[in-house]
Amino acid sequence: MTTADRETLRIDRTACTGHGQCAELLPELLTLDEWGYPVQHATSVPPDLREHARRAVRACPRLALHSDRR
Repeated sequence: MTTADRETLRIDRTACTGHGQCAELLPELLTLDEWGYPVQHATSVPPDLREHARRAVRACPRLALHSDRR
C-alpha cells in the first residue's frame, strides 16, 4: 500500500458531543468511554473497513469525525 492509498480517521474532540453513532457503525476502530465519547483504537483505516468508516463519518450529527485520504 502506498502513502496515497492510506486513509485515516480523526475526531474533532471540541465538536463531539458524544452521540455514539460512530462507535455503533465502526466498532472495529472506535468504542465509547464511560461518558459516551469515542475512543479511537487506530487512526489508519484498513481497506476492508473504508466504506464503514466513510458511513460513520457521514452519520456524525456534529461533523466531528473526519476521514482523510493520503
